[in-house]
Amino acid sequence: MKLYISADMEGVAGIVHPDQTDSKHKEFDRSRRLMTDEVNAAIAGALAGGATEVLVNDSHGGMTNILIENLHKQAHLISGSPKPLSMMQGIDEGADVAFFVGYHAQAGTLHGVLEHTYSSGSVWQVSLNGQPLGETGLNAALAGHYGVPVALVTGDLAVCREARELLGGNVEAVAVKRSYGRTAARCLPIAQAQRAIREAAQRAMSAAVHPFVVRPPVTVTADFAKTRHADVAALLPGSRRPNARRVEFTAPDALIAYQALLAMLRLAWSA
Repeated sequence: MKLYISADMEGVAGIVHPDQTDSKHKEFDRSRRLMTDEVNAAIAGALAGGATEVLVNDSHGGMTNILIENLHKQAHLISGSPKPLSMMQGIDEGADVAFFVGYHAQAGTLHGVLEHTYSSGSVWQVSLNGQPLGETGLNAALAGHYGVPVALVTGDLAVCREARELLGGNVEAVAVKRSYGRTAARCLPIAQAQRAIREAAQRAMSAAVHPFVVRPPVTVTADFAKTRHADVAALLPGSRRPNARRVEFTAPDALIAYQALLAMLRLAWSA
């Protein structure tokens, strides 16, 4: 079985503050190791559960975080950015199941550690066909476009709740920390967190999960933090701007909607 892993950083045990996820900060090298180790735990469990091929996509920030020299020897790594499918690069190359490791809750989630949707500075909310979704939902929708179910999500308690509500009760969800606020959490001991991820990953390889499919046509709606972000995001040909901070785009399928969103986000970041 082919396994695809999209790995973020904010949902990793021990990481609770933006400084820890910033490559310019002294804490970053430590965070990279923690991130790599949680991905390795997921890989080890998946291999024990029947995975035969593993493709890992580094999905945080500049996407050069995972230490390839420390990554499980059976895993291939996609590193660097920008990438045509961003956090989901490689999902179009064929997979039987997907894992999301180190994920966080969508923007505006109560008790979400470092909650955001792509950018805490420019994005307030993103929706597909009127349903607000965070990175878990948006990335699961793209996986679903290719017929790939998401069987495991790891992160804080808030994203685990989000994943179960969206993807169904059969998805394995591992909470490695519980929020006391956006930048404070009670974290599991590292060894315990990694053991829980490994055990859940093994179970996930045989979980009865189904792809998350958004019926076409797909309208992606981005509500931006400031009007100036929408000013430039609305430069995307074919987009609509119903109010000062909202930009919409209707696509024939989830893939085109996802790519349109990435284009809007890149434009917004330029502002």
